[in-house]
Amino acid sequence: MEKKSIDFTAMPGTAVKVVLSPAVFFREMQKTGGFAEPLVFMVVMGTVAGAIQAVLAIVGLTFSVGIGQAVLSIVLFPIMLAIFGFISAAIAFVIWKLMGSQEPYETAYRCTAYIAALLPITTVLGVIPYIGAVFGIVLVVGYYAFASIETHKRAPQTAWIVSGVIGLVLIAITVGAGSASRAMRGDMLKYQQQMEESSKEMQKSSEAMKKAMEEMQKKMENK
Repeated sequence: MEKKSIDFTAMPGTAVKVVLSPAVFFREMQKTGGFAEPLVFMVVMGTVAGAIQAVLAIVGLTFSVGIGQAVLSIVLFPIMLAIFGFISAAIAFVIWKLMGSQEPYETAYRCTAYIAALLPITTVLGVIPYIGAVFGIVLVVGYYAFASIETHKRAPQTAWIVSGVIGLVLIAITVGAGSASRAMRGDMLKYQQQMEESSKEMQKSSEAMKKAMEEMQKKMENK
């Protein structure tokens, strides 16, 4: 049996279909067929998202990093995505099983991999503090709801309730982590300011002591 070759030229069209017609895509998606094609699709989407992240970082729209680090993210992001994609799919697989789905792990992985088509969008949304991250979470869990309904054949009400609960938990975690990070940055800034002020005071004291020593030496020389 010949191995099916991966059609890279079809990936942009696949990504567009996932984004614009998620219900149709997950209804028609092949539930089996191997891990290679969805894995490559996920890596390609990760590469695109990494490139976008690098550009945003270089122009200063995200956290400040060097050009080397920004370019490195193009390589590291898809690698990390490929690894954690299997973990994310395992979590989704357990949730779908608890919802009553009879589909195998491979189907859960394929759903997770193709939802990665949203990565370039969520990367851009990440530029907007808090709101961008929240909207990105809402977007992703919404697409998981489509996968639950169309691929796993779960009741729409159940799918949206489960996705909504998971979304609220993720939003709470994200906002909480963001607030903690912001508070930590504020504390670090205050500490830095205090250190700068202490350094200036020490410098003034040192200059005053030096001046006093010079005056004392002059008086001794005059004697």
